[in-house]
Amino acid sequence: MSLAEIRDRVARALERAGRAPDSVTLIAVSKTQPLDRVTDALDQGQRVFGENRVQEAAGKWPALRERYGPVDLHLLGPLQSNKIGKAFELFDAIHSLDREKLASRLAAAAQEAGRCPELFVQVNTGREPQKAGLDPDAVDAFLSACREVYDLPVAGLMVIPPFDADPAPHFAMLRAMAERNGIAGLSMGMSDDFEIAIAEGATHVRVGSAIFGARQLRT
Repeated sequence: MSLAEIRDRVARALERAGRAPDSVTLIAVSKTQPLDRVTDALDQGQRVFGENRVQEAAGKWPALRERYGPVDLHLLGPLQSNKIGKAFELFDAIHSLDREKLASRLAAAAQEAGRCPELFVQVNTGREPQKAGLDPDAVDAFLSACREVYDLPVAGLMVIPPFDADPAPHFAMLRAMAERNGIAGLSMGMSDDFEIAIAEGATHVRVGSAIFGARQLRT
């Protein structure tokens, strides 16, 4: 499938949902993808990309930004405390805030830098032990702490539903959490379910393999 086809599917999903054409940000997930596939998307005008690892992004995006100009970069994978400084240099948004220790470190880094990337709080709606993210019951208190204790700019919530589950209830759960906490952003939906996510109110969809093809395996 091509980037143009994904953009068309996003547009049609928005139309079906009765939503504005520009109400979803398509994040092209470029993690572990060969450079030629990434530059092809850039050549087609894509300017929002997602990476899972700070180190991989650091080796790729400074040169690409120098060549192509401004690109919004979103960190989708877990953020280690010792990578926060580099993450602030590289990323416009971080989608994996999920613990108070990280909130504290991000607040200190933001104070030092005088700026902070947009932050999305990751929620483990399926309560899967192997997966990162807050327990749903902890979300309200955590968001209060982010605002009142750490003064962090929480832009939205993020979810990765269980692989073998109907994603719609998980998307609806995330939307309800966001609504009751006055949060506008909903980072939800990937290659296999982004149209369902759009129907449930997603503001950001994270699409990788449907744009780029299968990821390149690490060696």
